[in-house]
Amino acid sequence: MVALQIRDVPIEVRDALAEQAQARGQSLQAFLLALVEREARRMRNMEILLQIDKQSGGSRLTAQEHAEIRTAERSERDRRFEAAPGSESDQ
Repeated sequence: MVALQIRDVPIEVRDALAEQAQARGQSLQAFLLALVEREARRMRNMEILLQIDKQSGGSRLTAQEHAEIRTAERSERDRRFEAAPGSESDQ
């Protein structure tokens, strides 16, 4: 294991982090270690996603198109759920 040190942390930032740690029943050390580990996992996950994107060519849809498809799929799911036997609309 290695030790990390962060200098010049504003007191209000330190206090906010300590408050969160206490609320979770953790020491500040344990809370910060979990935070750093979580960020490292996210970075690794992002690297994997970028590699997959390069291999597959990525999506050709815009964010707006993705949102429209998702909305339509949710509407269809809700319509099927409401029409299912035993749903509230049947009673």
